[in-house]
Amino acid sequence: MNDEQTKTPPVAEVRLGQIRAAIWRNAGGNGPWYNVTFERSYSVGTEYRTAQNFGRDDLLTLAKVADVAHSEIFDLQRADRLEPAPGYEE
Repeated sequence: MNDEQTKTPPVAEVRLGQIRAAIWRNAGGNGPWYNVTFERSYSVGTEYRTAQNFGRDDLLTLAKVADVAHSEIFDLQRADRLEPAPGYEE
């Protein structure tokens, strides 16, 4: 198994066109917290690649992806609060 296969996948993704946000869950002493990474896909011939830089024409889509990712994180946090604490049984 290579490094790419052993990595934990993001808990959620948001994609609009070529712009993608990956939402990552992190464990902390005060509960989980979330980070977001953004990437843009493009092709060179028949090969697809990704980049973390964005041009002028990408910025509005990037902003919309960030907005949806922001809302998704609030939904994930709400779900975290609704789950019973580890070791708690009803």
